[in-house]
Amino acid sequence: MTVITAPLVRRMFRAEGLLRARELGIVVAIVVVFVATTINNHAFADAHSVQQLLTGASLIALLAVGETLVIVTRNVDLSVGSVVGLSAYVVGDVFVKHPHTPAFVGFVIGTLIGAVVGVINGLITTIARVPSLVVTLASLYIVRGIDARIVNGKRIDPVNVPRPFTEVGYKTVLGIPWLAVIVALVVLIVGYAMRTFRSARDLYAIGSNPEAAALAGVPAGRRIVSAFTISGALAGFGGALFLAEFATVDATGGTGYELSVIAAVVVGGVAIFGGSGTVFGAALGALLLNTINQALVASRISSFWNQAVAGALLLAAIAFDRWVGLRVARRMQTAEGAHRDV
Repeated sequence: MTVITAPLVRRMFRAEGLLRARELGIVVAIVVVFVATTINNHAFADAHSVQQLLTGASLIALLAVGETLVIVTRNVDLSVGSVVGLSAYVVGDVFVKHPHTPAFVGFVIGTLIGAVVGVINGLITTIARVPSLVVTLASLYIVRGIDARIVNGKRIDPVNVPRPFTEVGYKTVLGIPWLAVIVALVVLIVGYAMRTFRSARDLYAIGSNPEAAALAGVPAGRRIVSAFTISGALAGFGGALFLAEFATVDATGGTGYELSVIAAVVVGGVAIFGGSGTVFGAALGALLLNTINQALVASRISSFWNQAVAGALLLAAIAFDRWVGLRVARRMQTAEGAHRDV
């Protein structure tokens, strides 16, 4: 039996290894784009340019971390962009009305706003059994409507945002933007949790095979609500960081972020069908897309191509994930058939 099944098992691991190698491939792609653009435009490798590159990818990478947790469970969160806009304005409004509010309170308020939206999304998805695509699409418009009602044509000006708060958005440590450092810490913490804790590993079980996860006693509803809550909380925290970075916000803050986030997640190797992927890959996907965007700008190429390239990468990533998934499934069926024959 060992002689028959061992080659099949090795092939299964080799197919799964294709997914793990995706992250290395993204790193290589980032290096290639960066070097090629630098050859064409030497200013692209300047310290200030690199800092802009990291800062530009940071918010999308942060939102991609929460989105990864949701997508791994075979769900999706389309409300992240609206949450960013709402939390950014509310935090700014707090600073306007209460000028002496400590900077850290702003980040707490933004995070709590996002967490509330996340809990609502999760509960409706699990208890009412409404597809998350429908739930979060509805919350995207609802939150954006609430934001527009609160903003009411007004705007948060830089003069109203405390300096200690905005310093998070533009200061550096050892030449690395604080924004990038904060997001990197979040990626490391969540990535470690996904690899270590059983509750986090349950998310993969739910996404891979919901029926088997239920039979194994995995509390799917509770885990899915937790994933949505974390996604919302990170989006709310991202809204506070948005205000810290730009020091201004109006009703359009965060518009369109949800599509960029999903593209980064899928390009980063997170299977859109659930069950596989890492937050590290999602963060690298955000960095790759922003590197391509900045490279096109540095090369004086129309921004249209940035959207075209992002769309092409998204399609290629989904097709690749589907191909790998089918290949692994065939290997598993073959292995089970050989085991039964023996």
